[in-house]
Amino acid sequence: MERPRPSVTVHFIMPDGVVLALSAEGGLTLLDVARQHDIAMEGACGGSMACATCHVIVDDDFVDQLPPPSAEEEDMLDFAADVRASSRLGCQIRLTAALDGLRVSVPRSTLLSWP
Repeated sequence: MERPRPSVTVHFIMPDGVVLALSAEGGLTLLDVARQHDIAMEGACGGSMACATCHVIVDDDFVDQLPPPSAEEEDMLDFAADVRASSRLGCQIRLTAALDGLRVSVPRSTLLSWP
């Protein structure tokens, strides 16, 4: 029997300051959650880490709770706009119970559209 996955709350801080508090199933990536909730995060490669169009900026309080980025992820981030020390690719952040309450800022350059 499959164990139930935890429900995790993620806060997406949009370019205009709007905060979207969303409930998501553990095991999903941030890109998955954005798509499930109709956030127009591009994710052009479909989450295969072949682009940087799901770039997010992780809140400083959560940076140390994430596994470090791989060399491939760091290379892809070189192609993103508005990169910061806590920048990550949304397709590489898989939600766990430990990340409940995660806050990420979504740069305008990551979105296909936003009012």
